[in-house]
Amino acid sequence: MLRLRPGPAFLLGVVVAVVLAGCEAVPQVAGGWNGQRAALEALDEWQLRGRVNVRRSDESHTLRILWRHEHRDYDIRLWGAFNAGNTSIKGDPGGVRLESGGEMHVASRPEELVFQRLGHELPVSQLEYWIRGLPAPPGDAELRFGELGELRELEQGGWLVQYADQRQYGELRLPGSVDVSRQADAVRLRFIGLHWTISERR
Repeated sequence: MLRLRPGPAFLLGVVVAVVLAGCEAVPQVAGGWNGQRAALEALDEWQLRGRVNVRRSDESHTLRILWRHEHRDYDIRLWGAFNAGNTSIKGDPGGVRLESGGEMHVASRPEELVFQRLGHELPVSQLEYWIRGLPAPPGDAELRFGELGELRELEQGGWLVQYADQRQYGELRLPGSVDVSRQADAVRLRFIGLHWTISERR
């Protein structure tokens, strides 16, 4: 079997492969969180554009991201300057397919793909929730809010998710920046300059 060393775009593509669904309970808090959470959970058709930076050990790479999500299907595209390192990720509850550099890789679950290509676990399934500002099922999460009742930090499963530059999209408040890190890991994900497009059919 031919073994190729994954490049930055491929590694980044594997890291952001996402899906799975559900919801779990969190403590009641003030500031209208229950209403905001219900609206975010109902949001299952959306698109975001921006950039994502991945730090892995002593390496750091930033690519542009276009992420389309419709019900349980998703389509993620990542690319660098002059369209370099173009990576496409498409998935649904039945599996995930990643194309990069003319090669295709398939797995039944995103976690499987990450483990196969990187050799260790990453919170890929949680990202669909965390990117919107929601705790991921299952398990408890610790939420911290700002003065206006906006979610500023979320801790779950040993991972710290920090939100900044939150903007209003109709009844929804969505982040312009999401930072995902775990002290014990050498990997850090930073989604920056996020611009959201929300389906009017919700």
